[in-house]
Formats: sequence, structure tokens, C-alpha cells
Amino acid sequence: MPRKEEVSIFVHLKYRINLKNTEMEVTGRVKMIDQTKEVGSSGFKKRDIVVTTDEQYPQHILVQFVQDKCDLLNNYQVGDQVKIDINLRGREWTNQQGETLYFNTIQGWRIGKVQAEAPAAPQAPPMPAAETFAPATNLNEDEPDDLPF
Repeated sequence: MPRKEEVSIFVHLKYRINLKNTEMEVTGRVKMIDQTKEVGSSGFKKRDIVVTTDEQYPQHILVQFVQDKCDLLNNYQVGDQVKIDINLRGREWTNQQGETLYFNTIQGWRIGKVQAEAPAAPQAPPMPAAETFAPATNLNEDEPDDLPF
């Protein structure tokens, strides 16, 4: 059995999230932002956002913001490229039949726009083939070579 601080979670066999790593994030393009909803009689607020990752097999990741963090989504819209700092939350619930069920949530606590990457620097034109250069005709082997290599 692994020690508690070494436990890892594997999601979709590609994402490895180490629970002792405190800097988890999701980066992608906003697909949907839901309205803030109040749940239960205590006035608990939650708001969902779906971010589509930019990779070979894009994933649609649901991230939930709660309480005062719901307002962080007010300045974002569908199509924005964002980075969301997240925490994993898990909870246990026992239903009326006595079954214990477990639920996981990806909870956002900070969001920021990702700047579009600057275009790559222009590449130098390709070097012409060696055949396009005339061979040296004035080569003198007796002259000293002042090259450092």
C-alpha cells in the first residue's frame, strides 16, 4: 500500500495528478458558462464552466466555482482561452437504503485569460544546394590558415 503522501490519481490514463502537488490547473477554451445557482436552504451558491482542452483528443472538463468565487466567471465568455487553478474535492454520501456513494468535483478557485502565443520568428530562407556555388579556383595551400578551428 503506498504511503498517504504518494497517492496519485490517474484520469483517462493520460492525466496524472499527484495529490501532494498543490498547483493543479486546467487550460483550454471556454465552451460553456452556466448561471449561478443556489442549492439547498442554506444559500449555497455554485456556478459551472466547461473548458475544452487543446490536445490530440480534446477533453471537455467541467469545473465548478462555489460561493464568492462564482463572480470570478463574470468577465469571461464562450471562446476565451483560459487557465483555471483547481482543487479536487471528494465527498461521501449514504442514501436511504444505506448504500455509501462517493462523488468527486473539480473546484476552481482562480481563473485567468491565456495570452495568445506570439507568432514564431520568421525562419531564415533555406540554404541553396551546394551545386549552386561555383567551386573555389584561387585556393593557395601555402597561405596561413587564420581560422580558430
